[in-house]
Amino acid sequence: MSLLSVRSFLLLTLSLCCPAVAQEVIPLPAALVAEGIPVIPRKLAEETARYTEFRAAGFLGWHPLRRELLISTRFGNTAQVHEVRMPGGARRQITFFPEPVASASWEPKQGRYIIYSRDTGGNEFSQLYRLDLDTGRSTLLTDGGRSQNGGVLWNRAKTQFVYATTRRNGTDRDLWLMNPWHPETSRPLIELMGSGWSALDWSPDDSAVFARQYFSINRSVLWRIDVANDSMQPLTPQDQDIAWGDARCSADGRSLYITSDLDNEFRRLGRMDLESRKIEWITSDLRADVESFDLSPDGSRLIYETNENGLSRLWLHTDSSRPVQGLPAGVLGGLEWHENGVDVGFSVSSARSPSDVYSLNTDTGVITRWTESELGGLNADLLSEAQLIRWESFDKLPITGFLYRPPQSFKGPRPVIISIHGGPESQSRPIFQGRNNYLLNEMGIALILPNVRGSSGFGKTFVALDNGMKREDSVKDIGTLLDWIATQPDLDPSRVMITGGSYGGYMTLACAVNYNDRIRCALDVVGISHFATFLRNTEAWRRDLRRAEYGDERDPQMLSFFEQIAPLNNAAHIQRPLFVVQGKNDPRVPLSEAEQIVQKVRGNGTAVWYLMASDEGHGFRKKDNTDFQFHATVRFIEENLLGPPQ
Repeated sequence: MSLLSVRSFLLLTLSLCCPAVAQEVIPLPAALVAEGIPVIPRKLAEETARYTEFRAAGFLGWHPLRRELLISTRFGNTAQVHEVRMPGGARRQITFFPEPVASASWEPKQGRYIIYSRDTGGNEFSQLYRLDLDTGRSTLLTDGGRSQNGGVLWNRAKTQFVYATTRRNGTDRDLWLMNPWHPETSRPLIELMGSGWSALDWSPDDSAVFARQYFSINRSVLWRIDVANDSMQPLTPQDQDIAWGDARCSADGRSLYITSDLDNEFRRLGRMDLESRKIEWITSDLRADVESFDLSPDGSRLIYETNENGLSRLWLHTDSSRPVQGLPAGVLGGLEWHENGVDVGFSVSSARSPSDVYSLNTDTGVITRWTESELGGLNADLLSEAQLIRWESFDKLPITGFLYRPPQSFKGPRPVIISIHGGPESQSRPIFQGRNNYLLNEMGIALILPNVRGSSGFGKTFVALDNGMKREDSVKDIGTLLDWIATQPDLDPSRVMITGGSYGGYMTLACAVNYNDRIRCALDVVGISHFATFLRNTEAWRRDLRRAEYGDERDPQMLSFFEQIAPLNNAAHIQRPLFVVQGKNDPRVPLSEAEQIVQKVRGNGTAVWYLMASDEGHGFRKKDNTDFQFHATVRFIEENLLGPPQ
């Protein structure tokens, strides 16, 4: 009998023979499979409730005529689309689905309907739908199969939109045109090779679409696609490692506003003359990435956002750039002009606030808060703020991260959780820590979020330092972080847990192999256990994109390296307790990556907890599942990090 069967049998016996006892434990949600996880007392759910009931609001878009906006927030089990008609106004729910809605925007003429996307069970095969506001009915616009559809971009006439889809073969991402009132007339704009294609903007006369072909974080190409005859021409070099980001066409159609790391470590904002291809740089003196920008409807002004040591800074540009004052300190998202040419919408998340929606009046400089998401009863003033820390790695490379300290009421050196981001070309930033605040405030655990080599936000040289054969250098960065922890009088180097998701899950397993004697336990969430098996089994549309970062398993030399470093092949070294969390429908890191490492580590006689959701993909998104995952995580920490030494 499996561990799950034993647990189910025990719970059934308890419920039949002693109902009062059964009511004292947290029931397992129907979609979850749990192995090796002890029963969790209901008291824990009561103790953590304040830390699991927070909400967040993300900006989705403006109404085309009225000063109203769409947001994403959660009142039930999943995030849905809501309308907010005034700052501080009620969040009026528009979509009601068991699956979260990923994106949404109003029809751009009168706002008669909404185009939105959603998948099933986290499988990422997002389909596009039209929601008619008069009737409340949704109409499927795309093929409804195992295809990805998204990136809706309306033309200037507002009669049709271009979108990206993998419907042709599941691998290549083509650009299609659609009039959503007549989805049956949807047709290909152009068939393309590769899965890294996205539409960025239309020309003012709708004769052309500007698109990006993405190969890796360090290499992409901008293209102009002629709508009438499907011809295309490159606007940037095709054979150089240059990153090109977003693009907006000027009002006169003669130039393109772009972001790029051309001749620079960081992504700058510039204006490219479409005839000469010469670029006039707008942000040439900044030592920070321009992460996003938008052009005002009349083309006269730019709003852009920079990433400065993890924090966002907002800028307004006309003839020159000036920083926007009064912005809440945090991380921005969803930057967009209203059609009125005055208001700009965005969302901000910080250590003491979940994501909320704001707007900037670019004429007056006034920033207005539209939503105030609930904290579940927490006092924001008591939440830990991030401290930027630095240490030197094995090769003298400076590495940084963010340290969240528990309250001073906890005495003595504190246990530490190192939480490693995914990507790997992502970045840990000082955003709201959600449920982790319970670990800080109630369990007295210090939290460190490192940005090891390969992280974005530190220049194009830094982001490439873990590519291919240099993969384990990033693991060594964590080894030197462990050294740094040992020098801090308020941190306990004998009580350290490693955790991370996706690529951070690989890092977790690699650290469990390499630093078994220096950690207490490890928590791997949707992590890679062998790069070769991962690349063979990940969805076809991502495979080449991931090979550009990790290496090509079809190359014998690279395959040999993968075999050498694979946590799966070195699992005998994992002697500390391990917790593995996985979604069954994960298209990125497939279920097999979790199953094989669980089986292998259990072969050591090592305690392994395993939690799998049949209705989730690359991480849990449904509240009942995430709550149970968190409760199980707290139990794992209590037993293995805070408990007696192994």
